[in-house]
Amino acid sequence: MSLPNDLFGGLGGALGGLMDGIAKSGLVPKDTPEGKILSATSEVSNLEKQESALLLEIGRVAYEENPVRWPQDAKLKLIQQNLIAARNELQAAQQEQQDAQATKDAQAAMRTCPSCGHENAEGIKFCQECGTKLGLAAPKFCGSCGEEIPPGIQFCGSCGAKQV
Repeated sequence: MSLPNDLFGGLGGALGGLMDGIAKSGLVPKDTPEGKILSATSEVSNLEKQESALLLEIGRVAYEENPVRWPQDAKLKLIQQNLIAARNELQAAQQEQQDAQATKDAQAAMRTCPSCGHENAEGIKFCQECGTKLGLAAPKFCGSCGEEIPPGIQFCGSCGAKQV
């Protein structure tokens, strides 16, 4: 009884990488039997990875030339459809996460005082620092140069004019 090649391939790749690291680290001298085994195992693992990558490339080219020739065509098409659905689901989840963050940011902006910049607790209608009514306030602009001024700023960042 033998285990699938995938299992050995996965173990071989991980073990080969570990052995390659040990062999290169100098912990095992290369001229000892153990060092030679580590070095040879690492080389075999690296060559097997190259072989797998090349066979994968050859298979892709052969499939693309005549897809219906292969009995796995229907299974591949089903996997590709499922992959598209999974990617769409991932994209929807990422969009949902972005929307939730935007809502959270908007709520934080509603709690931030337009006058002094203090962030107040949720549900507060007037700033606990200066008493200004909270909510979406109209942006402030510098009286000298017209540049938009963030809340709580005393001097314009563009022209240096004192803000009132």
